[in-house]
Amino acid sequence: MTRGRLRVLLGAAPGVGKTYTMLEEGRRLRDEGKDVVVAVVETHGRAATASVLGDLEVVPRRVVEHRGVELDEMDLEGVLARRPQLALVDELAHTNAPGGTHDKRWRDVQVLLDAGISVISTVNVQHIESLNDVVEQITGTVQRETVPDAVLRSADQLEVVDLAPQALRDRLAAGDVYPASRVDAALSNYFRLGNLTALRELALLWLADEVDSALKAYRVEHGIDSPWEARERVVVALTGGAEGETLVRRAARIAARSAGGELIAVHVSSQDGLRQGVPGALAAQRALVEKLGGTYHQVVGDDVPQALVEFARGTNASQLVIGVSRRGRLATALTGQGIGATVIRESGQIDVHIVNHGSAGRGWALPRIGGALSRGRVLAGFALTLLGGPLLAWLLVGHRSEDGIAGDVLLFQLLVIVVAVVGGLWPALVAALLSGVALDLLFIAPVYELTIAEPLHFLALVLYVVNAALVSWVVDQAARRSRAAARALAETELLATVSGSVLRGQDAVQALVERTREALGLTRVRVLQGDVELASSVAPGGGAAGADAHPDPRSDSDSDSVATLPAGSGAALELTGGGLLAADRRLLVVVAAQVEAALEHSALSREAGQVAPLAEVDRMRSALLAAVGHDLRRPLAAATASISGLRQADVDWSDADRDELLSTAYESLESLAALVTNLLDVSRVQAGALAVSTDDVDVDEVVLGALDELGLGPADVELALRASVPPVRADRVLLQRVLVNLLDNALRFSPEGQRVRISTSGFADRVEVRVVDRGPGIPPERRGEIMTAFQRLGDTDNATGLGLGLALSKGFTEAMSGTLTLDDTPGGGLTMVVSLPDGDGPGDPDGIPTPAALAVAGASGTVGGEEP
Repeated sequence: MTRGRLRVLLGAAPGVGKTYTMLEEGRRLRDEGKDVVVAVVETHGRAATASVLGDLEVVPRRVVEHRGVELDEMDLEGVLARRPQLALVDELAHTNAPGGTHDKRWRDVQVLLDAGISVISTVNVQHIESLNDVVEQITGTVQRETVPDAVLRSADQLEVVDLAPQALRDRLAAGDVYPASRVDAALSNYFRLGNLTALRELALLWLADEVDSALKAYRVEHGIDSPWEARERVVVALTGGAEGETLVRRAARIAARSAGGELIAVHVSSQDGLRQGVPGALAAQRALVEKLGGTYHQVVGDDVPQALVEFARGTNASQLVIGVSRRGRLATALTGQGIGATVIRESGQIDVHIVNHGSAGRGWALPRIGGALSRGRVLAGFALTLLGGPLLAWLLVGHRSEDGIAGDVLLFQLLVIVVAVVGGLWPALVAALLSGVALDLLFIAPVYELTIAEPLHFLALVLYVVNAALVSWVVDQAARRSRAAARALAETELLATVSGSVLRGQDAVQALVERTREALGLTRVRVLQGDVELASSVAPGGGAAGADAHPDPRSDSDSDSVATLPAGSGAALELTGGGLLAADRRLLVVVAAQVEAALEHSALSREAGQVAPLAEVDRMRSALLAAVGHDLRRPLAAATASISGLRQADVDWSDADRDELLSTAYESLESLAALVTNLLDVSRVQAGALAVSTDDVDVDEVVLGALDELGLGPADVELALRASVPPVRADRVLLQRVLVNLLDNALRFSPEGQRVRISTSGFADRVEVRVVDRGPGIPPERRGEIMTAFQRLGDTDNATGLGLGLALSKGFTEAMSGTLTLDDTPGGGLTMVVSLPDGDGPGDPDGIPTPAALAVAGASGTVGGEEP
């Protein structure tokens, strides 16, 4: 069956025309040939609303009486029976009167949608759950009827029915919204112009956010990277320098020029930790961004322009604000145009603003020396240059000769190559220059003089340096590719883990957060649903855990950085512990999707778990109806026939016939009363409402009472009651009912001439009562089945009651902190064992029979006999 479509008309306040619009749309669709009914509509006495209702078909409401007042509610069953194509349901947040199927009207709407009926409904912004507290702050009115945001987000269509605040006040003053007696109070309280303006903005922004979320989901689903300028999103790049405040304020002004503009600040830190902003400056700039209504983000990337552009595209930014480079002319001439030119070239359709500031061009700095190699390797390269060069020169000076100059050059070349392999470009260049100087000074005549006599010698020195640069470049590229390969492997492992975790089921969410934290080197990863923490993973010691994919470059100042990603309806993935690579954020989109899938899996599992008990209840009800039909009909029919016969005035009954009819009626009604009592008892047991009053009880006295109730004597029952058995802690009445049911069951299945045996025994702090028969017994696999209500072995004998005896006995015994178990009788048959805790009452340690035991012995013949 195709699920119905939900269309919700959202208004800022009562009276904007939601109901009117809903009815107009219903009339339009009806005129186009659709089957439309009005399930419920609230006109509130408004003539215009009543007039547009016109001749639309209205499903009659059901009347509910609550505290002496008759209330009209939507007839859900009537609408389902009518099965229209479209139902008009007013006031989605309405609370139903007690006694209905659901407590909220939106739950009724869900049932209609599941039945394939489309619905148009209405709701005001003050009834949205997430905005409830905001509306209270604006209006001072607490709204107790709310609709979960998830219900509205699941709607196929959301529309705002808008009306200017002053126009709404004019309608109110004209009496088109409330009766005249309520107009003045409404205008001076809830319907103040400021309140209506704020509520209107709240409704429009909430809907805009929902549309924006849908747009983001669509772009991610279809892999769209190019910006869609649905609204202005201005990304400002912060370096942690003094110019940050200027850039933030300029970006905020750009965002403010367009309605709904969004300010996003981002700081790019290097993967090796060499490029970090001033922590205090970054913290102040972050506070300024948040004060101006923006959001702050931190990403990690060695290629700053690429990271900025990727981040801007990922947030669907329309504009990117960066500052003019602080490098001077010399640095620019040596290293090229810098970040700004690269960002402009790579930005594509994103507009780039380069903002001038007071720090522009003030300083000269060498290009960054990090590259893809870690700081430790670079320092090791410099150390090898400063230690290995002099040591090699000292060793070669002792064997200096003109014929050996070629070997000396090759040895120094080898040193340069080793330094390039270890430390990369800058240590290799330094080693090349120093080794060239050492060769000219120490090994080429005239020695100890730094001269270049031949131009070819200068060319050789240049080639020497070029070779060092080429080798170091190859090393740097190899390191980059190695790191990229390690990251790709880590990402692959993470994706494989999260996918497998979802398939594994129950621990999927926890496995996801733990693996994500480990792979990205974060301090903490949590999955939140509102204020509830569904899963959490914290690094040992509270610090960021390292990851093989890339070393953790985050400093202590970044350890509290928090990023949040949506992970399904109402859930969010929160990540704490420093900046994230731009590629990390793309990966986290996949993780968030897997978290959403895992949460849906958990929700479905919980729903399945809830359905199982409902199915069991349905099965019990079906069994009850079948049992009532089979077992209550006979005594009812017999009693009815007997009493009907006695009431016939034209029949002259003899005394014997009259006594027979009365006896039949009495026995039938007595049987019926017993069946109804059992039904009531099993209902109390299943509802957990069984009243138990425990005391020290003499088991022999209870056995005597059970025998008397059933009218049994020595020919029917064999007793083996131990006189030394202490009293039990039990409810006397319930225990007797248990023994009566067990004896009745045992007698029913005992062969002709075989007596049922009752024995008692004590062990440790328990007392056991055994009811033993020699009947056919019960297979072990069927024993659990017959302890269930409305079950008889084979279900073939409909004259033996409802099948409640053993179920009631089990329930009564467990209510007294006891157990009822079934064992095989040696030689064939069934032994039912009732085990109860012993009491603190008077015992008989000397083995002298109690008065009750003597009385039982007089009835059945044995006292103190041994168990079989």
